[in-house]
Amino acid sequence: MDFQWDAEQRAFRDTVRSFLAENLPADWESLAHGPGSESQSAFSKTFCGALAKAGLLVPHWPKRWGGRDADAWTSFILAEEMWMAGEPRGGQYMNVNWIGPTLMRFGTEAQQDRYIPPIARGETIWCQGFSEPEAGSDLASLRTRAERCDGGYRLNGQKIWTSYAGHADTCFLLARTGIGKTGMSVFLVPMDTAGITVRQIPSVIGEGDIHEVFFDDVFVPADALLGAEGQAWEIARNALSLERVGIPRFALAARMLRRAVAALKKADRYGHGAVEQSARALAACEAARLYSYQIVDQRRHGTPTGPEASAARYATVMAERLVGEFVVEHCPDALAGGDPLLLAHHQRAIVAGIASGAAEIQLNLIATELLQLPREPR
Repeated sequence: MDFQWDAEQRAFRDTVRSFLAENLPADWESLAHGPGSESQSAFSKTFCGALAKAGLLVPHWPKRWGGRDADAWTSFILAEEMWMAGEPRGGQYMNVNWIGPTLMRFGTEAQQDRYIPPIARGETIWCQGFSEPEAGSDLASLRTRAERCDGGYRLNGQKIWTSYAGHADTCFLLARTGIGKTGMSVFLVPMDTAGITVRQIPSVIGEGDIHEVFFDDVFVPADALLGAEGQAWEIARNALSLERVGIPRFALAARMLRRAVAALKKADRYGHGAVEQSARALAACEAARLYSYQIVDQRRHGTPTGPEASAARYATVMAERLVGEFVVEHCPDALAGGDPLLLAHHQRAIVAGIASGAAEIQLNLIATELLQLPREPR
């Protein structure tokens, strides 16, 4: 197995790093706090627009949609560099990773023409309407309903923990149109539609990042349905498999670990306990990186991604947790305002085991689908 990057891949990584050096403002480390904040959301549109003009926003997309047909490795190198920098794309990383590709696979021609070009230009923000008060990672329990009416559907229900909803233009919404897994459908809903109310949830994970979203007798036309009615389970599984490995959180975690260790060394506080704990955290980051690379390689060769994506996702969660615990124990001053970027990473690490599906759900999938362990009789 060859673990070395080829010349083209190294050149691409250098190009991305040069772009970041030229386009991130001097106060970026303070701005990186809260990817859903007013300032970061506004900056992301400027930044992603510049990325698009430089051919660096969606290089892995088909040429038809503004890309250059680059392979999965190009996409992942781009994502690694963005996350190591603190993810200046903000909520638009979702557009690039999975919303655009999902629309390409399941959308009608009219939906693709309407929604994909603004994504490719870096002009729009989406939110993901999955979780509900009594249906978090268990999507089959969702209660938001879409009932047929003349010309379309009426939506009623509530979503919670919805990232970026306060600035989103469109919601990728799951709603119930029937019973069970086959009774769920996906709708593409403009957030300025009458009957939608968004309320920010104050939290420690970043300004403006999570929200409640209420749908009160919201009308959407029939052409807002993505795919077929009842196809949401297939669409959501495809989207989540792209999202879970498309977010290389381990890259930022490893950089923050090195940053914390450097600060401890400078203060002559990098003793035996810190050395051992940082070694475990670094090993976890490397394990997450290599596991994710395995999934990327599968995509590169057209191999369908199965439950291995959940394993890679859980490895990344553990890397985030171990780095976060190291910083809390050995660099508490950083979390009290001494280092804005370490603080921002710590806040993101808090939700690492919840976003894109709870870690416990990933463990269940690993046990049943990857390891094929028997279920205990009830």
